[in-house]
Amino acid sequence: MFGIGKRKEKKDTTACCCSTVQPDSGCTRGKISVKVLGSGCMSCHALLENTQKAVRNMGKEDEIQVEYVTDLEKIMGYGVMSMPALVINEKIASVGKVLRPAEIQDIFGKF
Repeated sequence: MFGIGKRKEKKDTTACCCSTVQPDSGCTRGKISVKVLGSGCMSCHALLENTQKAVRNMGKEDEIQVEYVTDLEKIMGYGVMSMPALVINEKIASVGKVLRPAEIQDIFGKF
């Protein structure tokens, strides 16, 4: 009654030297996190290769970290129902299609 005894959950966020706020994780020092979600099929591998090619074409290997995620529990955590999927900075950018390197570069421009 009257809100006594109720506690508000406090989200644990910390700021780092590069002025980014990362909840529950360390500083990425301004790096862009890219994840290709897939089950290991040919389409998933093609999206991974095209993503890596796009990063190389842009010359941003130091700034963009590409990771391939095949763990179905982690993939389901994103709410993705069809694969391959492209996730940039924890936001779903593409689902269910193999993008060409030029299309991926365009998506990077929006982030």
